[in-house]
Amino acid sequence: MGKTRRNRVRPNRKDPLSKAPKPPSDPELAALREKSVLPVIKDLQSADPKRRTAAAAAVANLVADTRCRKLFLREQIVHIILSETLTDASLESRAAGWDILRLLAEEEEADFCVHLFRSDVLSAVEFAAKFVVETIKSKGAKTGKAEQKVLWSIIESLLALLTALSEAQDDILEAIVALPATITLLFLALASADAPAHVRLDALSCLLILTEDNRRLAELVVADEDPKPFSALLGLQGTHGAGQVLACGVLHNVFAALKWYEGQPAGNKDLSDASLVRTLSSALQQGAKADETLPASSQWSKPAEVLQLALEILASIGTSLQESMANSQGKAEEEANGEEAMEEDGEKAEAKDDDEDMDDSKMEGDDEGEEEEEEEDDDDDIGDIQADMEMVTGVDDDDEDASDDLTTLSELVHKAVPEIMRLANSSTSPSDANLQAPALSALNNIAWSVACFDFTKDDNASILKTWAPAGKAIWENTICAVLAANTADVELASQVTSLAWAIARTLPGGRIPFQGEEHKKFMALYQASKTLDSKVGGADDKTNGQDEEQDPFQGLGIKCIGVLGQLALDPTPVALNREIGVFLITVVASLPDTPAADVVEALNQLFDIYGDEDATCDVEVFWKDNFLAQFEGVQHKVKAMVKAINKRTNSELRTRADEVVLNLARFISYKKKNKPKA
Repeated sequence: MGKTRRNRVRPNRKDPLSKAPKPPSDPELAALREKSVLPVIKDLQSADPKRRTAAAAAVANLVADTRCRKLFLREQIVHIILSETLTDASLESRAAGWDILRLLAEEEEADFCVHLFRSDVLSAVEFAAKFVVETIKSKGAKTGKAEQKVLWSIIESLLALLTALSEAQDDILEAIVALPATITLLFLALASADAPAHVRLDALSCLLILTEDNRRLAELVVADEDPKPFSALLGLQGTHGAGQVLACGVLHNVFAALKWYEGQPAGNKDLSDASLVRTLSSALQQGAKADETLPASSQWSKPAEVLQLALEILASIGTSLQESMANSQGKAEEEANGEEAMEEDGEKAEAKDDDEDMDDSKMEGDDEGEEEEEEEDDDDDIGDIQADMEMVTGVDDDDEDASDDLTTLSELVHKAVPEIMRLANSSTSPSDANLQAPALSALNNIAWSVACFDFTKDDNASILKTWAPAGKAIWENTICAVLAANTADVELASQVTSLAWAIARTLPGGRIPFQGEEHKKFMALYQASKTLDSKVGGADDKTNGQDEEQDPFQGLGIKCIGVLGQLALDPTPVALNREIGVFLITVVASLPDTPAADVVEALNQLFDIYGDEDATCDVEVFWKDNFLAQFEGVQHKVKAMVKAINKRTNSELRTRADEVVLNLARFISYKKKNKPKA
């Protein structure tokens, strides 16, 4: 039997924090370390509580300076605070310790927050939150002003730290939501009447981040247990200023996470995005004013920040609009199916009764039978009239139901879009210019959500009817205005072109209020996009290169092609269709100088334009101008383009390019078989 080997006894690892940090090589930094940093750290670890408290306050002031902050981090200040300062018997020392961590988290990069998380800072946060909540609840009004001020100071630091941590990583955010005392602290800061205004705004800011796509926290909010966070949010919605806008943002996240669309649950229309749209539209209309009660350091003391947040929330509502309307339609269909089933059951019951009556009538005489037949004929005539009346009145009922089901879209069209357009069009002052981009983003999100519906289906007619006036107004007042300015701003041009593409998709059948020259603007913009995109790419290759590879169909040129394709659809004038058709074919024929994504989009648009043989442009343009030969001439170029695309590095582009090659062959074959008769 073999001998058992004893486990090797390894010596304990040395504590990496026990080794004194080396002084910096820079003489100036070394002098600053000796003069300002080391003495404060020594006092921070002093046995005298007064010196510790004073040192903690001094560190909080010094870390605002970049050089001092870096020196403190070299001296393991985080470890000292977590292990000593936050466990100090003095409440003031602990408050200063949390303030230091808050300042460090705000000033340093996201990696620092990850470091804090790995250092188990959330355990300290949970302990502090539990202490503060219990102290405030137990003492209440008996708490002295000085102690109350310190407690709210700790809460303020905790909220700011939680906000920074939740923005750093998703797993940190999930860990925060799992802390019961911390969530209670957030709700307390939101709902307590004693909470300072800026602390309440900090709580709202933190909840705005935590509630996004977070059903777990959303359920805790709507449970509305003490201290009643949901009631507090609904109350803040009726106020003015930053608190109102932030509350709308949190409520939108809650509604989206719980899928409360169009007045669900229980048909309460105040618990949906529609009510938030009214509130946010009113905030945009009134304009934000500087809140003098807030500290100057608060971002919500700046009116432009509040308006920008309102636009961002409306943009998010626009993104969820498609799901909201689809959900409403599905609900309406279920109700309609239920009513049809009830009607069928009723008809079956009536038929059964009629059969029984017929059996009874067989026992009666022939004369009576003839009389009954006459009466039945009269009943049939009356039934036909009633059925016709139901068909006529049923349309009106459906329109009313559709209007009720599209409350959010209706509110966006009538309340929000006019205010967003005003901000998108005004760029006279720097503050207005800063709001132009988020305003255009909001319009983009709303328009693209509407554009996802197929308006060739009768089921979506009510959506088109509700949206059309807003779509036309956006085209006339926003898109045409920017095009007329001939902007050289690539981001602005890209946003407006994307918006134009979406609007063109939402106004089918010649509904676009075409002014006559827009297509030429987009053609010129496409040509300019080649140099504009290269300049932007050269400046941002390191930061945006990977994103562009992942999504090659988001360039300005692609959007220009998309708009032009929509403008050329039937029933557009023949001359306009011909001009756009020639342009798109030229884009494809310019291979290999044309980017592959542009070719794919151009061909897809051409398939849509000339795929309908009943359209006027089919005979007048496609066949008279011999477009078929043009398609056949570019076929070999497109195949060569596809072979040159790397499947591994550009998988989406290669997939869509393969599809377009297949569709090109099918399109050519189809057109050859369906030539117009002479």
